[in-house]
Amino acid sequence: MKLQEISLFGREGVKVFKERPQTVGEIISASSKIYGEKLAVVTEEQSVSYRQLEELATAIAANLQKLGITKGDRIASVVGNCAEFPLLVIACAKIGAIMVPINVKLAVEELQYIIEHSKPSVIISEQEFLDKVEKANQNASAVAEGNILVIGGENSYEQLLAKDTPFHQTKVTEEDGIFILYTSGTTGRPKGAVLTHINVIHSLMNYKLFFETDDQFTTLIAVPMFHVTGLVGQLLHMFYVGGTVYSMKRYQNEEYIKRILDHKINFLFNVPTIFIMMSTSEEFQKHSFDFVKKVAFGGSPIYQQTFTMLKRAFPNAHLHNAYGATETTSPATLMPMDYPESKVTSVGLPMTVADIKIMDPEGRECTLGESGELYIKGPMVIKEYWDNPMANQNSFTDGYWHSGDLGIQDDAGFIYIRDRKKDMINRAGEKIFSIEVEDVLKAHPDVVEAAVIGEPDPVFGEKVKAFVVGPNLDADDFTDLREHCRKSLAKFKVPEEFELIDSLPRNASGKILKNTLKNIGGKANA
Repeated sequence: MKLQEISLFGREGVKVFKERPQTVGEIISASSKIYGEKLAVVTEEQSVSYRQLEELATAIAANLQKLGITKGDRIASVVGNCAEFPLLVIACAKIGAIMVPINVKLAVEELQYIIEHSKPSVIISEQEFLDKVEKANQNASAVAEGNILVIGGENSYEQLLAKDTPFHQTKVTEEDGIFILYTSGTTGRPKGAVLTHINVIHSLMNYKLFFETDDQFTTLIAVPMFHVTGLVGQLLHMFYVGGTVYSMKRYQNEEYIKRILDHKINFLFNVPTIFIMMSTSEEFQKHSFDFVKKVAFGGSPIYQQTFTMLKRAFPNAHLHNAYGATETTSPATLMPMDYPESKVTSVGLPMTVADIKIMDPEGRECTLGESGELYIKGPMVIKEYWDNPMANQNSFTDGYWHSGDLGIQDDAGFIYIRDRKKDMINRAGEKIFSIEVEDVLKAHPDVVEAAVIGEPDPVFGEKVKAFVVGPNLDADDFTDLREHCRKSLAKFKVPEEFELIDSLPRNASGKILKNTLKNIGGKANA
C-alpha cells in the first residue's frame, strides 16, 4: 500500500495510506453491495445480513435525524453485545453523530459523570440497565425523559426502525469524530478519547495488512463491543473485510468453546485470561481446533507458557500479540504473520503508518535496547480528549501521544513492554487506575489513608488490593468498606483484598511507595 504524509489534526508529517475509504459509513455501504445476503452479525437472539445491516442502520439514522440529531451530536449507549450495538455504530457513522458507548458494568455515579461530561442528546439503553441509567441521568439533568430509548421496553428503540422516514445525506469527513470512548484517568475521573473516522479506518487497514484477513474469516466476540478491541479489532474489522461476526452477551467458558466448535470460528481475539480459562476446560482439551487460522491477544502480558499452550491448542493458527490503547484506536504494534519464536514476548512491530519513539525522562530519544516511555504518532492516534484541555496539553508533544508505558525496541524493530502505565491495574483486560478506587475508599469516614495496587492473579492477570489506614477499621472484617465501594464503583474495580496497616510507606517527598506495598506480606481479608 502506498503511503503519503499529511497534516492531520494540526500535526505535521503524519503517515497515512494514500488510497483509503473516507468514512466508516462508506465501508459498510461497500460491504453491503459486495456481500449482500451473507451473514454479517449472528447474536444469541438474531442474525443480520450485510444488506439488512445497511438497511436497518439507515432507518435508524433517518429516525435519529427526525429526533433532531445532527452532525457532532452525541448519542450515548448503555448496550452490551447484541445486534442493536453494531446497528447504532453504523447509524451514527452515517449522520456524523458521535456514539458514546458506555461500559454496562459501571455504577450509577460513574454513569452520571460520563453523561454530564459528554452531554448526549439521546441515551439508548437495554432494559436491564435502565434503572441505573435513569438514576444517573436524573442526577445529571442531561437528557429529556423522552430521549431515553429502551431496547426491549416502553418508549422503545423500536421506533428508530420505522422505514417510512426519509434519510438525509450528511457530509461526513474523515476527521470528524465517530466515538468517544471513556478511559480511566490519573486524576480519578475518566477521559473521553475522541476517535475519528480516519483513526478507525487506519486501524482496520492495519489489521487487514498484518493479519491478512479476508471474507473467509469468522470471529466470536466475547469481550465487550464497547471496548476498543471488540469494537475495532473484531466488529468493524470483520465488516471491513466481509467476514462474519458471532457474539456472546457474556463470556461463559463452556459456551464460548461450544460456539467456536459449532460455527468453526477461525479468528479469535481475546485478552490472555480468556485463553487461560479455556485451557482449563475438559471440553477444550478433548477437541481439535485445527480449523482456527488466527489467534490474537492483547490487553495484558503474554507469558511463554501461555504462548506454548496456544501453539499446541491451535496448531494451524498464526499467533499475534498486539499492543495498543483506546488512544491508538486499538493497534499501535502487531506481531507479523511470521516471526522467530525468540520474539514471542514482544508485542510486535510498529504499524506501517505508526511512528514510535522511546523517550527517557528528560525527553531525549533512547538508543536501541534502552528502556523509556513509548511516544506514538500516526493516523490511528486520537484527535483529542473530549472537553479536557489539561489532558490534551499534557498527553501530546509534537503530535506524539505519551503512552505512559515503558518499553524497549530491539535491533530488528520489535517492541517489548517492560512496565505499564503508572498505578494502573489490568484485571482480565479491564483497566483500573488505582487513584479512582483510592478516591472512593478515602470518602469512607473510617478511612484515614488508602493505597491500591494490583496483585498477581493466575486467572485474571491481576486483582485489586487495597491497603487502608484507620484506627476504627476492623482488620478481620471489611464488609462495610466493600459495600461502600460497590455503591460507587463497577464490580470489577471493587478491591478483592483489603489489608489494614498502621501507615503507608512514603519517600522523602511524601510520595507513597507502591513498590514497597507490593512486597508487604501481611494479613489480607479476601
